[in-house]
Amino acid sequence: MNAKSTNGTEPTQKIEEKLYQNRYLVDSGRPHVRVKEHLEPTPELKTLVNVCPAGCYSISEQGKVEVVPDGCMECGTCRIITAESGDIEWNYPRGGYGVSFKFG
Repeated sequence: MNAKSTNGTEPTQKIEEKLYQNRYLVDSGRPHVRVKEHLEPTPELKTLVNVCPAGCYSISEQGKVEVVPDGCMECGTCRIITAESGDIEWNYPRGGYGVSFKFG
Protein backbone atom coordinates (compact mmCIF):
# COMPACT_ATOMS: atom_id res chain seq x y z
CA MET A 1 0.00 0.00 0.00
CA ASN A 2 1.45 3.36 -1.02
CA ALA A 3 1.44 6.37 1.26
CA LYS A 4 -0.15 9.62 0.07
CA SER A 5 2.13 12.45 -0.98
CA THR A 6 2.03 15.79 0.80
CA ASN A 7 -0.22 17.29 -1.89
CA GLY A 8 -2.59 14.31 -1.65
CA THR A 9 -2.63 13.53 -5.38
CA GLU A 10 0.25 11.16 -6.12
CA PRO A 11 1.27 8.01 -4.23
CA THR A 12 4.81 7.92 -2.84
CA GLN A 13 7.14 5.17 -1.67
CA LYS A 14 9.76 5.03 1.02
CA ILE A 15 13.35 4.49 -0.12
CA GLU A 16 13.36 1.04 1.53
CA GLU A 17 10.42 0.00 -0.64
CA LYS A 18 12.22 1.14 -3.78
CA LEU A 19 15.47 -0.59 -2.81
CA TYR A 20 13.52 -3.79 -2.20
CA GLN A 21 12.73 -3.82 -5.93
CA ASN A 22 16.42 -4.25 -6.80
CA ARG A 23 17.87 -7.73 -7.08
CA TYR A 24 21.26 -8.84 -5.79
CA LEU A 25 23.24 -11.87 -6.77
CA VAL A 26 25.71 -12.37 -3.94
CA ASP A 27 29.10 -13.84 -4.83
CA SER A 28 29.46 -15.89 -1.62
CA GLY A 29 32.96 -15.94 -0.22
CA ARG A 30 34.23 -13.33 -2.72
CA PRO A 31 33.17 -9.88 -1.48
CA HIS A 32 33.97 -7.00 -3.84
CA VAL A 33 34.40 -4.56 -0.93
CA ARG A 34 36.72 -5.08 2.03
CA VAL A 35 37.67 -2.83 4.94
CA LYS A 36 41.42 -2.84 5.49
CA GLU A 37 42.63 -4.05 8.88
CA HIS A 38 42.65 -1.29 11.47
CA LEU A 39 43.07 -0.95 15.23
CA GLU A 40 40.85 2.11 15.43
CA PRO A 41 38.59 3.37 12.63
CA THR A 42 39.54 6.57 10.86
CA PRO A 43 36.98 9.38 10.65
CA GLU A 44 36.34 8.34 7.04
CA LEU A 45 35.46 4.78 8.07
CA LYS A 46 33.14 6.04 10.80
CA THR A 47 31.41 8.22 8.21
CA LEU A 48 30.64 5.19 6.03
CA VAL A 49 28.47 3.76 8.81
CA ASN A 50 26.11 6.73 8.44
CA VAL A 51 26.27 7.60 4.74
CA CYS A 52 26.23 4.28 2.89
CA PRO A 53 22.79 4.33 1.23
CA ALA A 54 22.55 0.53 1.41
CA GLY A 55 23.62 0.34 5.07
CA CYS A 56 26.47 -2.07 4.33
CA TYR A 57 28.82 -0.68 7.00
CA SER A 58 28.55 -1.14 10.77
CA ILE A 59 30.70 -0.90 13.88
CA SER A 60 31.50 -4.21 15.57
CA GLU A 61 31.51 -4.85 19.31
CA GLN A 62 35.31 -4.45 19.14
CA GLY A 63 34.84 -0.92 17.76
CA LYS A 64 36.02 -1.74 14.23
CA VAL A 65 34.14 -0.84 11.05
CA GLU A 66 32.95 -3.88 9.11
CA VAL A 67 31.28 -4.26 5.74
CA VAL A 68 28.70 -6.76 4.52
CA PRO A 69 28.45 -5.94 0.81
CA ASP A 70 25.52 -8.27 0.06
CA GLY A 71 23.13 -5.36 -0.62
CA CYS A 72 25.73 -2.98 -2.08
CA MET A 73 24.28 -0.70 -4.77
CA GLU A 74 27.77 -0.05 -6.20
CA CYS A 75 27.13 3.70 -5.99
CA GLY A 76 30.74 4.58 -5.15
CA THR A 77 30.01 6.58 -1.99
CA CYS A 78 32.51 4.55 0.02
CA ARG A 79 35.16 4.94 -2.69
CA ILE A 80 34.79 8.72 -2.70
CA ILE A 81 34.86 9.08 1.09
CA THR A 82 37.93 6.85 1.51
CA ALA A 83 39.77 7.95 -1.65
CA GLU A 84 42.58 9.68 0.25
CA SER A 85 42.70 7.43 3.32
CA GLY A 86 42.67 4.15 1.36
CA ASP A 87 40.67 2.44 4.12
CA ILE A 88 38.82 0.07 1.80
CA GLU A 89 39.58 -2.25 -1.09
CA TRP A 90 36.91 -2.02 -3.78
CA ASN A 91 36.58 -3.96 -7.02
CA TYR A 92 33.71 -4.48 -9.38
CA PRO A 93 31.79 -7.70 -8.68
CA ARG A 94 32.53 -10.60 -11.01
CA GLY A 95 30.39 -10.74 -14.13
CA GLY A 96 26.80 -11.68 -13.37
CA TYR A 97 27.06 -10.80 -9.67
CA GLY A 98 26.09 -7.68 -7.77
CA VAL A 99 23.09 -5.40 -8.07
CA SER A 100 20.47 -5.46 -10.82
CA PHE A 101 18.31 -2.34 -10.78
CA LYS A 102 14.66 -2.87 -11.61
CA PHE A 103 14.03 0.77 -12.48
CA GLY A 104 17.03 1.60 -14.58
